[in-house]
Order: sequence, then structure tokens, then C-alpha cells
Amino acid sequence: MLSRLTIQNYALIDCLDISFPDNLVIITGETGAGKSILLGALSLVLGGRSDISTLKDRTRNCVVEAIFTLEEGRECILRRVITPAGRSRIFIDDEPTTLVNIKNLSESLVDIHSQHQNLLLSRSGFQTSILDHFAGLTDEVTEYEAEYAEYLNVCREISDLEKKIAEAARTRDYQEYQYEQLEAASLMEDELEELEAEQSKLANSEEILQSIARMEFLFEGEEDSISARLKEIESLLGRLSSFIPEFGPLAERISSSRIELKDIESEIVSRGASIVTSPQRLQMVDERLSMLYDLMRKHAVESIHELISLRDSLGSQLEASMDLSLEKEAAEKRRDALKISCDARAEAIFNKRSEAAPLLSKEIEESVRALEMPFALFSVQVDRDGALFLFSANGGEPMELSKCASGGELSRIMLVIKGLMAQYIGMPTMIFDEIDAGVSGSIADKMGRKIVEMGQNMQIFAITHLPQVASKGSAHYLVYKTFEEDAEPHTRIKYIEGEERVREVARMLSGSELTAEALANARVLLQSE
Repeated sequence: MLSRLTIQNYALIDCLDISFPDNLVIITGETGAGKSILLGALSLVLGGRSDISTLKDRTRNCVVEAIFTLEEGRECILRRVITPAGRSRIFIDDEPTTLVNIKNLSESLVDIHSQHQNLLLSRSGFQTSILDHFAGLTDEVTEYEAEYAEYLNVCREISDLEKKIAEAARTRDYQEYQYEQLEAASLMEDELEELEAEQSKLANSEEILQSIARMEFLFEGEEDSISARLKEIESLLGRLSSFIPEFGPLAERISSSRIELKDIESEIVSRGASIVTSPQRLQMVDERLSMLYDLMRKHAVESIHELISLRDSLGSQLEASMDLSLEKEAAEKRRDALKISCDARAEAIFNKRSEAAPLLSKEIEESVRALEMPFALFSVQVDRDGALFLFSANGGEPMELSKCASGGELSRIMLVIKGLMAQYIGMPTMIFDEIDAGVSGSIADKMGRKIVEMGQNMQIFAITHLPQVASKGSAHYLVYKTFEEDAEPHTRIKYIEGEERVREVARMLSGSELTAEALANARVLLQSE
């Protein structure tokens, strides 16, 4: 149950700290006093939307703290802090947490019925959720919805794969042609440079051989060859060195040069021996180069390396297109298995809903008739899409609830349903924000008694404008507005009893001007409880 609520710097509330008892808690106040502000602050700490505009003083933090007493007296403390910069911080038992966590926790702590929920009652999805709670199907429905969502995801995945496969099919023939052409070319790294070098040798082989023959002649030909002349120079320098010692080293250098030139000559001869004149080989090299140049121009690249990369990329794309088909087959198997499982789950849920529907119909109909609708008919119609509530207030043919129920009738039906749900989901605290809207007189009295009955098994907050409801229970809190010296309004709340409570109920009976009759009626209402 909600045992304590502390609010600082929220809307018209500067500072508020109040404790609440178990069972039925009545909250009243004049229009505009701030009952909705109180509820807004509680919604905020339970995970509601934060808004910097709710800060009363834009220089201070807004802090809302709710203490819930759980089983065996344990406490759970929820706290929400909104900074002037708009940043939101959330705590559970003083530990920082996330908005998702606090929302999940709050769903098991308190249920807030706001006035707009009467409109939700007219929606098929809300009606179906009521039947599911009644039938104990919430976990099964959650599991089904998760599996069905997975089924839809797989269907979308298959659709995407089909589009990719179709796109791949449109380009596959051309890609295969390109890949096969490049694959047939047997491309090798550095091949182009090697072929160009070989082509240059083959195309100029005769000139190369002639030049080599001439160089051999110059090295070792007749008496005026390079070798003969150097040998003669070396001999002359040797003889002169006996007269001029400096010529000795020169003779040695000539000797070294002769050895080096001999080595050069040998290498020239060796390389010349590898030169062949082959028109056939030249033709083959020219054709190979022509093919490579054509491929490079066709694919707008500048090297064999780029051609090889393109070939490998095309191969990967073709392989991937094959993988897409295999991936699609696997996805289709998953889809079919999920479809079978989803259908089985849906059938089981439909059967359980069908079994529970007449039981829920009976319970709601009996309870609604007790709220001054003695001829009311209520039934829950189930189909494969969910549940639909049918209603008739006066015994005629039941119609869709959204098409025939008045606001007051919706209020009574919702109160009955909330009472049933409280039993089946074990909610410790329930807050009714003017669930009695649209009713008055004896109907309001009976609704009040129904709320009292619910309050015997759980904590009920009833925010009401009806004296017949406000006079029920023993814990009554008044929300009121004060104006301080700064002339700004401040929302307050206080526990009232005795004569102060009599005057509040009388105000609800007669308005701002308290009459003796209203006071007397208020005492009667309070004493009859």
C-alpha cells in the first residue's frame, strides 16, 4: 500500500509530506484546489512523463517520493528528481534505475483509474485485456504476442531476401559473364610488367643481338680491341714504374679495370645467349598484352591487381546470391515452424477465452444490476480477434458497449470491472479519480458502498466530487488552496475528521454556502456509514 507521499516544488505544491492508512482513503476538494496536481505528482514518481514546466520554482529541483509498504512490513521507496535543466533522475530504494524499471515495478504496486479510462472501456483491445486478466491468460498472451512478433519479423526477413534475390537475378547473367571472362584470363600479379619487358626484347631481338656481337668484337676482336690496348698500357706503365714509382699503382688500377671489363664482357655474352628471335612467341605476347589492355579499358582500371580484385569481388557477389537462396530456405523453415506454434497458441487462447467469457459476463452482469440497473444485460462475445463487450441497460438486445452505454453507465461498469480485476491480479493499491462521474443520488451511494467493499481487501483512494461517496470510510483528506504573502497559490492537503469533515461533506451537498440543511444531511450521511 502507499503509506507516504512527499512532494517538493511540483506545480502549485511547494512542500507536502503526508502519510496514508490502509483500506479506503477519501480525497475531496473544490474544483481547482489541486486534486489533479496531487495525482500528477504520484504519476510522475510511478514513471509518468516529466516536464520542466511543472517546476514551481525553476531554480530548484522537483522531488517526488512515494513509500510503499509491502508484505511483512517491508518498504519500497520510489523517488523521482527533475532538475531545472529538465534532467530526470529515478531511484528505487535509493539506487539509481531506469524509467522502464520503475514503470514495471509500479504496475505491480498501484493502479490509477483516471477519468479517460471510461473511454478505454469502449475499445476492443481494452475489453480483451480484461477478459485475459479474468481468465488468467496474461502470460500466455504475452508469450503468444512475442512469438507472433518473431513470426512477423521472419516474414519481413523473407520479403527482404526475395527482393535481394530478384535484384541479384537481374544482374546475375552479366556478372557471371564478367566473372567468367576474368577467370578465364588466368590473371597473375605483376604479369603485365613481365610481358611488356618480354615484348620489348622480342620486338628488338635482332638489334640487340647485333649490338652484343659488336661489343664482343670491341672487347676481344683484333689488335685494337679494348682488352689488347689496356694490356699494352698496363705493360708500358709497368716498365716505366722502375723510373717513376708513381706509375706502379696506375698499372695495378689498369689491371683491375681489365678484370672488371672481362666480367662485363662475360655478362654481356651470357645475356646475349638468352636472346632469341621468335615471331611466334612475339605474337603470343602481343595477343596476351592486347587482351589485358582490353580488360583494363573495359573495366576502367589501371593494373592487373585491380582486375584481380574485381574478379574476386564478382565471385563473392555471385556466391552471396547463392547464399541468399539458402538463407531464404532457412528463413522459410523458421517461418513455417513459428506459424504452426502461433496457430496452436492462438487456438488455446481462443478456447480459454471462450470458456471464461460466460463466467465474466455473469459476474459483471450481476454486479452491474446491483448498481440500480436491475434489467441490465451484459455479455462477452469472443472471436479470433479478441473480445467484444455487449450491453443493454434495460433488457433489450445487447449492443456494442461503445454504441449504447451512457457516461454514468460506463462509470458503473468500470467500477465493477476494477473490483473484479483487483481480485484476480492482487493489486495492493487502487486509485479512482472520479470514477463516479456521471452518476448521483442513490446510484452514487451504491457505488460508494462498492468502493468500501473493495477497500476491505486492499487500499483504495477515491478522489470524488460526490458526498455519497465522500461520506464512506474513515480516512478523509481535503485538498485545498492557500494564498501566502507572495500572493502565489499553494496546494495543501490535510486529514479531516469530526466537524471539519461534516462541513466538507456539507459543502459538497450545497456548494460554497453552507446551510443548516446541508450540515444536517452531511451528519446523516456520515452517521449512516
